[in-house]
Amino acid sequence: MDTFEIPDEIREHFRAARRAVAFSGAGVSHESGLDTFRGAGGLWERMRPEELATPEAFRADPGKVWRWYAWRHQTAAGARPNPAHLALVRWETLFPSFTLITQNVDGLHARAGSRGLLELHGTLLEARCHRCGKRRDLGEAVAESPEEPPVCACGGRFRPAVVWFGESLDPRVLSRGQDEAASCDLFLSVGTSSTVYPAAGLIELAHRAGACVIEVNPEPTPFSRLVDLRIGAPAGEAVPRLTEEIERCRTRG
Repeated sequence: MDTFEIPDEIREHFRAARRAVAFSGAGVSHESGLDTFRGAGGLWERMRPEELATPEAFRADPGKVWRWYAWRHQTAAGARPNPAHLALVRWETLFPSFTLITQNVDGLHARAGSRGLLELHGTLLEARCHRCGKRRDLGEAVAESPEEPPVCACGGRFRPAVVWFGESLDPRVLSRGQDEAASCDLFLSVGTSSTVYPAAGLIELAHRAGACVIEVNPEPTPFSRLVDLRIGAPAGEAVPRLTEEIERCRTRG
């Protein structure tokens, strides 16, 4: 990607914005070596989610699910934040209010240094008991019991602290994300196919509220027609460049 043009009216939004939100998906972590889920080569093209990422799958074969998430945890632990993760950390200093809402569970945003972070789909870094909700470090739980999920003191089994298909998002996290999207004046959607609800609905909330909406994704999404600026490029290339443009606009006033 050599360059991309930013219209003057978008630059005005960069200068005036007070409340910014970034909404990230698996495409952001893809450049750190982690698989996406949908599209060519994605995990759900090669594997069946109903056998690995549902409460029913865990009940039917907890060992199989546990070993798959142990592999995913190991893969995520070996990955490193890429330029897109690092650029989004800089947004915290550029706006009076900034919230990063992510669908990713790999922990790379936090490792990059992001603080105002909402993890809509939970985290791969922790395990929680399916019965009492007690939490513990997932890596330690896997080291203790690599083949089968360890048993909690209450008698329940530990599982990854992620949101599976068929489960509801944490209502407190979702509600805050919706509030932030509906009250922001600059919204960045990056690295997401925008097909998974209710998370994808945040883009529409921001659009309806009158925010300037920017989309960074190699392929168009169902919301591409609504955005004010679409950048068809990988996150690791586009987000640092976009961040530099915002910095110039806000520094020059």
